[in-house]
Amino acid sequence: MTIPSDETQESKTAPTHVRQRVLGFLCAMSFILYLDRICISQAAKRMEEDLGISHTAMGFVFGSFTLAYGLFQVPTGHWGDRYGSRKVLAGLVWIWSILTMITGLSNGLILLLIVRFLFGAGEAGALPNAIKSVQRWFPARARGPAMGIVLMAALLGGAVSPVIAEELIQRSGWRWAFVALGVPGILWGSWFYWWYRDDPAEHPAVNESERRDIALGRGAKTHANDHPSIPWNKVLTAANVWLMGAISTCCAFTTYLFFFWYSTYLQEGRSLSSELSSQLASIVLISGAVGSFCGGYLSDWLVRLTGERKWSRRLLTVPALTSAAGGMVLSIQFDDSWLAALCAAWACLAIHLSLPSGWIVVAEISGPHVGALWGLLNAMGVAGAYFSPIFLGGLVDYLSDLGYVGRERWDPAFYVYASLLLAGAFAWLFVNPEKSVVD
Repeated sequence: MTIPSDETQESKTAPTHVRQRVLGFLCAMSFILYLDRICISQAAKRMEEDLGISHTAMGFVFGSFTLAYGLFQVPTGHWGDRYGSRKVLAGLVWIWSILTMITGLSNGLILLLIVRFLFGAGEAGALPNAIKSVQRWFPARARGPAMGIVLMAALLGGAVSPVIAEELIQRSGWRWAFVALGVPGILWGSWFYWWYRDDPAEHPAVNESERRDIALGRGAKTHANDHPSIPWNKVLTAANVWLMGAISTCCAFTTYLFFFWYSTYLQEGRSLSSELSSQLASIVLISGAVGSFCGGYLSDWLVRLTGERKWSRRLLTVPALTSAAGGMVLSIQFDDSWLAALCAAWACLAIHLSLPSGWIVVAEISGPHVGALWGLLNAMGVAGAYFSPIFLGGLVDYLSDLGYVGRERWDPAFYVYASLLLAGAFAWLFVNPEKSVVD
């Protein structure tokens, strides 16, 4: 009689679910990421008054974050590919959390620009390394929902950020609000570094069944010392790269309205209180979280339904972005602020419904360079994120100088947002997720 080995016995046991805890860590990180990123939108009006800066200047403050965010996407993503997400993610979260605290010490425009630039550099590597962790810890069939959940958690952090920031500002002022909001990231980075492992096989809580389950469709493991160089000649001549970069730009231009200016728009354009504006801004971002969650599952369901990837991605993304453009236009047709916010909420939901498909496509076309190429494509989208707040702040000041008041200064921009969303929908018609950019 043969006695089964320990390995054979373990292979027959049910898999552990450590990867679900990994997903929980990534969701907490992305929640903190957007909590710290968007809190400044609720503080912006008070900061302008206290520091004596204009909407145009504040637009450049917002833009300094996105500029650094774009510049550091590729290097921080590549660090994760080469050295692992454990060290890189923990370090970056510590850095941006400290800079969140330092934002409260700003005494003028110059220091504020420097601090927010460095803050953007710290946040740049968060999502590229989160995607790398999902690729390492989840089988191919589960990555779409996992990515959608991570993005949903980010939007939930953004959704509660105006409300939490307003409460903290009311209690202790905007400066101490930034100090308080930096604390969660310090705690997260310490816990993550202690618990997480880059390779599931090295985590003591993972059994053999879960290791095999994770390995399905994951591809061969590469070590830091033998990680292949990025074939930049192929990457920069690939149509998929430029198409995904253009789509990212078009979507980011609109989403950064919701991230940075929407609360101020409600206060100044629609004469709402800071409390009500924070609530409506939160509703809009919660809608984005719903879209992110549903988008991950819908993307995978369409692939199973159609049996192929190219048209299944288009079936979701093209209608989503087209309807988002319609929501932006409708939102300025209503005088009632609640109806206007609900239309904007639909636009935010529809944009984020399409985003998990974009994340999945990047993972599909990037081979072993997911962190670096996701960083590259997100950096290309930063063009939209950078110019969006500068464009709107400058437009509002310009129209104010011409004598326009209230919504007359803000509403024309919504047609620009709608046009770019339609351009993004059109670009999706030519994306081919079945063609790797590194082959």
